[in-house]
Amino acid sequence: MYAAVLGHAYRPGVMTDLTERTKANMDVVLEETCRQLPHGGDHDSRRFIAERLIEAARSGRATLGELGIVARRALAEIIAKGS
Repeated sequence: MYAAVLGHAYRPGVMTDLTERTKANMDVVLEETCRQLPHGGDHDSRRFIAERLIEAARSGRATLGELGIVARRALAEIIAKGS
């Protein structure tokens, strides 16, 4: 799922440096966060949140809790931009 959301935005193989556990955590957080958007979020919103999650994971913030904070902040930015 995660690769499908961002596959065209990054070079092939770019996520190989992240563990399978981290990728799974990112996927869970992305899905949970996007449930708060109408219809699960549009492509641009999902991509924005996913990009923030990748940045966080690469900087070592890879637990569900840490990624959840990052995703909620990204969601708040999306909502603020829409207002």
